[in-house]
This record gives sequence, structure tokens and C-alpha cells, in this order.
Amino acid sequence: MATFSINLKDGTLNKDNEVIVGIDLGTTNSLVAYMKDGAAVCVQDDLQKNTLVPSVVHFASDGSILVGDAAREKLITDPAHTIYSVKRLMGKSYNDVQTLEAFFGYRILDEDKDALVKVKVYDRYFTPVELSANILRELKSRVERELKASVNQAVITVPAYFNDNQRQATRDAGKLAGLDVLRIVNEPTAAALAYGIGLDKSKAETIAVYDLGGGTFDVSILQIQDGVFEVLSTNGDTFLGGDDIDKTIATFFAAQMGLDTQVLSANKHLQQELRLLAEHAKKTLSDGSFFQGEIDGKAVSIGRDTFEELIMPLVQRTLDCCQNALRDAGLKTNQIDKVVMVGGSTRVPLVKQKVSAFFGKPVFNNLNPDEVVALGAAIQADILSGNQKDLLLIDVTPLSLGIETVGGLMDVIIPRNTKIPSKAGRQYTTSVDGQKNLKIAVYQGERDLVENNRKLGEFVLRDVPPMPAGLPKIDIQFILNADGILTVRARELRSGLEQQIDIQPAYGITEEDMARMLLDSITHAGADMKIRGVLEARNEANNLLLAGVKFLQQNDGILTDEEKVNTNALLKALSEATQTEDKDVIHQAIETLNNYTMPLAHRAMDTNIRAAMSGKKIG
Repeated sequence: MATFSINLKDGTLNKDNEVIVGIDLGTTNSLVAYMKDGAAVCVQDDLQKNTLVPSVVHFASDGSILVGDAAREKLITDPAHTIYSVKRLMGKSYNDVQTLEAFFGYRILDEDKDALVKVKVYDRYFTPVELSANILRELKSRVERELKASVNQAVITVPAYFNDNQRQATRDAGKLAGLDVLRIVNEPTAAALAYGIGLDKSKAETIAVYDLGGGTFDVSILQIQDGVFEVLSTNGDTFLGGDDIDKTIATFFAAQMGLDTQVLSANKHLQQELRLLAEHAKKTLSDGSFFQGEIDGKAVSIGRDTFEELIMPLVQRTLDCCQNALRDAGLKTNQIDKVVMVGGSTRVPLVKQKVSAFFGKPVFNNLNPDEVVALGAAIQADILSGNQKDLLLIDVTPLSLGIETVGGLMDVIIPRNTKIPSKAGRQYTTSVDGQKNLKIAVYQGERDLVENNRKLGEFVLRDVPPMPAGLPKIDIQFILNADGILTVRARELRSGLEQQIDIQPAYGITEEDMARMLLDSITHAGADMKIRGVLEARNEANNLLLAGVKFLQQNDGILTDEEKVNTNALLKALSEATQTEDKDVIHQAIETLNNYTMPLAHRAMDTNIRAAMSGKKIG
């Protein structure tokens, strides 16, 4: 099938190379960009005034749908049927977002609190994927009007901390909008690409990309050398952004008006008016020192000092993430050459001041912070199209991936901050004679026990040929593609039996869970190590107990009565040791048993070999 694209120099159709566009699907605003005359450009509206498309969808009673600026105008007049910040719902369950329900002017379905969240509009229910697809269709139409050609392929950016399911949901939204999504790219990485073009390739630089958007925050530490962009570490918060700054101001205004939360929750029109006025106040205070407005007949006001005092806890949360990213990269602030500011919320003076003070250098913000991610996505698209062969992009996975092993331990197969795409594997065996089925449970997290991590999915490798414990060889492979989406493959090597699964968890990780998982891995490191030591010692002891019973049965005719009694006594002592919480006690019992039975095992082996050579069978 022939594909068509526009020749940007003379306007003629080109059948050989289809344009691949870059899309920033943002929480507050979205953009689409493409390469024009060797440079990335964002597509403007029909009036050639604005590149931003508000990420807002309005459903009219006649069934028509508005997207962008026209939909944004309906936030006050028809909030129940005007959907915004849908990106915050991507891959989430009602349980994940119920605390923010009052923040939304529309209704979130809460019938099944563990299922993927849905939004009710009139008598229909829409998933975040469907809603995001409407925004993507608008972006697709916008770029097609400019190019006067069909656009079918795209690179779409996501926050670095979007997990597997959220990335898959973004890809699904693109497919629903009629786009073949060639790559899912982390937003900070895309921004680094935009800033990286034109850098001297003989010069190595280490960059911190600070991305504070409408609904998410990401920080990535990247190393750029010889045209290679390598992400050393990432950190962030999927529920922190300009929306939260607006919410803080709105809460301040509500207190000035004497409104409580319940009254505000019940009045969606007033809630939206407050939110939009708060956004206006934020923009005003980014340039001025005082804001005064009126809402519902009441005057509200806020000064720059009060504004900065209110939002300082939010800014500090971003700086904490920066500290974590530096720690993971093994770097200090003085080793960062450049600090790149991304996202409209970085226009707030306090944000720029605090980030500059944290890193000890002026911030780098010569590109439009609203557009830089989309520009980087367009450059990535150009790389995929084969037009830029001098650039290479390497990304990382934000949390460790592994499987559950005996005793509820997490066995990490792909550690966090591993470069992707990546493939890693490990071989396992059975612990029970004749075991036919093997359950593979996949987890994500940093703790030693799976109960403290996030379960992504599981499957069963069935009909393994029955063999003695320890004989089957089960090869588990994790394949993490360039989009950060995981495939798990299990294969029994002796029989060739194989099964695989694309891991698609039920819903995404909340920002609290994300922060908790990383913090707990540090806070509980000592306790986790102690528990892991006990469990590993018990596993070793249990395997030795099974082997000991077999040894006595198979060598009954070789051992003396005293040796049998002593071995049984040591097996009993080991069994009792496994009931303790002291790994040293268990290891001591293991060592005592091994020291006693090792000469017996050598003698039994010699006897059995001589018998086999003479054609006799012992026992």
C-alpha cells in the first residue's frame, strides 16, 4: 500500500516517505510537531497564533464533541460534560483517584473501585483511552490541515514515571485516533533531544531535565556524548504539577470567601470558576506582585509573597525528587553541567529560583517550555524515519522488575534504571517432585518481599513433564521494549515447553505508592535484608531436609543404625531451626548436618559406583 507525505519545500506529495509527527499529550495542553526544513516546529492553530491545544473534551447534548479551546470555554457553563486533566486518569482505578474526585467537575464511575476508572457523560461511560483519543484526533487533524496530507504515524511522549499499563493506554489511545504509534518516549528525554541538537559532539555534558507540567513532574539526569543521549536516572511524581498549584490557590480563595470543601464540591460551576480564576492568578503572579479578582460577587486577592509561601511545599517536593535522581545517578549538583527547564509551570519565578539555587547554576530555558517536549518528539520521529543517523537515544526503566520465588521473595531480573530496550533472564527449577505446573508471578518494586511491591501479573507454565525436584530447567526471560512495555517468557529447557505474556496490570501506580516504594526500599533496607536472610536460609534448609530424607531411603543398606539415628536427629534439629527467625541458627544447623553427612555421602557414592560397575544393585 502506498503512503503519502507532503514535500515541505514545494507542497508536492511524496509517496516514498510519510511524515512521522511528534505529539506531546499533556495533562493541561497538548501539541503536535514535525520536522520542517531540518528543524522541529510545533503546529499552530488556524489563526497562526497558538500552538497549544487545551486537553479538554466537551460532549454536547446533541452528541457533538468539542476539543481544545472551544471545549475549554464550556468548563464553567457545562462542567459536568466537560472533561479535563484526563491524563491523570490514564491507567488508574477509582481507588487511585477517589481523593481527587472533588477536583473534577465531571462524574467518575465508582461501581468497581479496583477496575479502570470511567467517566460518566449523560448516559454513556468513557474510558480515559477514549477521551485521550479525541484529543489525539484533534492534533492529527491540525497537522493534516497544515501539511495538506494524511498523517498516520506518530511518536507520543509520556511522563518518565508512567508504568507499563499507562504507556499501553497511551498507545491504545493513539491507535483509536487512527495513529500508528511507533514509539512511546519519556517527556524529559524528548526535551533533552530538543536541546541536544547542535551540541558539539566532542563535548560531553551531563544534564538535569526538570519538567514541571500541568499534572506531572519528572526529573531525569542525562549524559550526552558523541551524539548519544543516555538517561542515567529518573525520578518524579505523577500527581504534581500546575494543576496542584491552581488547586492550592483555589483553596486559598475559597477560604477567603468562607466556603468549605463540601459546599464547593456540591457546586461544580463555582468550583470551575475558582479553578480558572486561580490559574489566571498564577499567570499574573508570574509577572506581577499582586492579583485581585471577583468570583460569585465576592472579591478575592493574593500577593506574590503569600502565593510563594503557599506553593513552597509543592516546589520542595520537586527538589526532593531532584535529590533522589542525583543519588541514583551517583552524582552531586556540581557535576551537572546544565539544568533544562520544561513545562509551562516552570514559568513561576519561585520554581526557577529554587531550582537554580538547588543546582547552584542558572537554569537553561531558552526554548519555549510549553513546546520543548513536542519538539523533541518530532526529532525522535525524524530519527525513526532514518533522517538523523548521528543521534542515539537510550532510556531507562524507573522501577525494578522481577518474579516471586519460594518464601515470597522478590528475585529482581531487571533492576531499576536499567537501560531499555533490554532483555534479561535467569534459570529456575522446581522444589517438589513431579511438579507439573509452575506459577510465574511478576512484580515491580524495590523491596525484598513481594508483599511490599506491586504485582503486575501472573501466568502458569502448565504440563511440565514430571521430574524429580531440581531437575527441570525453567528459563525465565524478561523482554522490555523501547516503550517500557514488558513481555515475560517462560521455557522448560528439557521439554521445550514455552509460554509468554505481555504484562498488562489492572491499573497504574499512584504517586504515593511510587514515592513509598522508593522511600521504603531505603528506610527498610536493614529489616528487609534480615528477613531475606532468614527466608533464604529456610529455603536452603528445606531443600536439604528433602534431600536428607531421600538420602536415607536410597542408602538404607549402606548406612549403620547409628548413622541413621544421628542423621535423623540432625534433620530434626534442622527442621526445628527453620522455625526460628535467626538465619545464623539455621545456617549453623545446616553446617552441622553437612559436616556429618558429607563423609557418608562420599562412602555411599563410592559403594554405588562399585556396585554399578560390577552389575549389582544395592538396597
